[in-house]
Amino acid sequence: MRSAICVAFTLAVSAIGLAVADSSLIASKLALWDDVDFQVSRLRNELGFHRLSPQVREALRDVPREEFVPQDQRPAAYRNRPLPIGYGQTISQPLIVAIMTELLQIRPRQRVFELGTGSGYQAAILDRLGAEVYSVEIVPQLGDRARQTLDRTGRGAVKTRVGDGYFGWESAAPFDAIVVTAATDHIPPPLLQQIKPGGRMVIPVGGRYLTQTLVLVTRDSKGGIRTREIMPVTFVPLTGDR
Repeated sequence: MRSAICVAFTLAVSAIGLAVADSSLIASKLALWDDVDFQVSRLRNELGFHRLSPQVREALRDVPREEFVPQDQRPAAYRNRPLPIGYGQTISQPLIVAIMTELLQIRPRQRVFELGTGSGYQAAILDRLGAEVYSVEIVPQLGDRARQTLDRTGRGAVKTRVGDGYFGWESAAPFDAIVVTAATDHIPPPLLQQIKPGGRMVIPVGGRYLTQTLVLVTRDSKGGIRTREIMPVTFVPLTGDR
């Protein structure tokens, strides 16, 4: 009898602990997205918009960021900062994910390429917006883990592969939008070639030890390329044999 009571007590304590943890996570989540809305408004002059679209706001709130970070980072999943995901890589700061996603102006059924799958979180956001997502990760262990996470969280439609994303995904091109989640000192020519007329690319440009700038690249209906510097950012560097 005493053993049964002890087991029941342990289970009850565990259930209470989980409920408290869930409640804390929900509170952190609500506070995070309120802060992101405030920061976007504060950055309106740099961004060219003062609020996130309802579609982007809903996607950000719907995709569970805690599922895309290592277990030991879950308590920090809804802090407005990047988090380590292993192999020298990070999941981007929620504010930056929100800004980059808004700049892409994604519409349902558009085709989007992502250079740097990482945790899979950005790809999941794009999928939630109804895009057809193609994502490449150069670190095999991260690529495999992201694939598993995307499948587990209902984002199995995202197409992923392990390789060098510098060269894009030529067989799926052209793309309505391209997002680059690592800093490079130049805009990769293969990616410029894979943007549709009217398409957009968001990319951090700058070196490892230099100030990086988030850049919006657009291709007009005649094929001309224009760039606009948005804001200073800090990303891990793009890797590969170039």
